[in-house]
Amino acid sequence: MSSLKLTCRELPGGVLIAVAGELDSTNADDLESYAERRRLPGPGMVLDLTGLTFMDSRGLHVLLRLNAAVREQGGLLRLAGVQDVPARVLQITGVWLALHIHPDARHAATAMREHQAAARPT
Repeated sequence: MSSLKLTCRELPGGVLIAVAGELDSTNADDLESYAERRRLPGPGMVLDLTGLTFMDSRGLHVLLRLNAAVREQGGLLRLAGVQDVPARVLQITGVWLALHIHPDARHAATAMREHQAAARPT
């Protein structure tokens, strides 16, 4: 079984989940259930993938399902710090262009707050 470490903290406008290790068929369901349990209705979610060293097609499918689930509730899934193999997987599949990807968690959190502020009725 591949090693996957998940941690979560609340942010203004959503949650940030740090994902470290390898995301593959042996643990992709763990990420999905972890994120679903911590997702708040409406606001966005940031997945900080800075520590993610590997991702296979099963991990890719989990990201797409999480994206759909967050959007269904009016939020946005933002990926941060995507590097190396996971970045390559997202790029060669064309998913890179379909998701909101930021250089790091700080930029993603800022974009999430700005999106929430813009969505509030005045």
